[in-house]
Amino acid sequence: MEFKNILVEQKDNIAVITINRPTKLNALNKSTIEELHEAFKNLDTNTKVKVIIITGSGEKAFVAGADISEFANYTVEKGQELARNGQKILFDFVQNLSTPVVAAVNGFALGGGLELAMAAHFRVASENAKMGLPEVSLGVIPGYGGTQRLPQLVGKGKAMELIMTAGMISAEDAKDWGLVNYVVEQEELLPFCKKIAGKIIRNSSVAIAAAIKSINANYNNAVNGFDVEIEQFGKSFGTHDFKEGTTAFLEKRKPNFE
Repeated sequence: MEFKNILVEQKDNIAVITINRPTKLNALNKSTIEELHEAFKNLDTNTKVKVIIITGSGEKAFVAGADISEFANYTVEKGQELARNGQKILFDFVQNLSTPVVAAVNGFALGGGLELAMAAHFRVASENAKMGLPEVSLGVIPGYGGTQRLPQLVGKGKAMELIMTAGMISAEDAKDWGLVNYVVEQEELLPFCKKIAGKIIRNSSVAIAAAIKSINANYNNAVNGFDVEIEQFGKSFGTHDFKEGTTAFLEKRKPNFE
């Protein structure tokens, strides 16, 4: 698939996806969401890719929201279809990806942009980043998982306040709230994320995928997260990585994971 709205770069087991709509502040439209789905799907099946970093082009915006012009005249049914399809092919898809996804939030992350960042497995922000879910100021609510993931990350009270006020918070406040893990200077954002990625790459991708599945299970009311952990823990014993990891430990050497 030829991409028109995103850029994909791969080097040293790290892939960087850059949303590249600078004239629209990288706003998410239907075609961009579809391209992101294809990119994530292809990278997740690429055994050479161990970590995916998602960011926006330029220094102003990660993603400044959804492209409102696309759905301003939608009916109730079309609105529900928009949210359901978007969650399925991108936001839930990213959250449940077996390859770790790090959001490098390089500026405004508003509406769908913050929802995409929250779908990633964790977030790093530049000092100039601003985050918020301003949908209620347009007479709508977050539809790509924002009302679910924000309370999970920052707590119910903070999430209620941010959504009800339609306000924005700074990168430092986002860090204090637990919304992002780190805040760094703009020019250090990608190098810092790649440094973290380097630490992840040294470990077992098979075990990391199992850990992602187990952690996510805690936020799914339809399953028992402890049962999923037990299942995934047991399955680890049947993998090559477990044998290599334990053998390397006993032999006092670094493991060589496939």
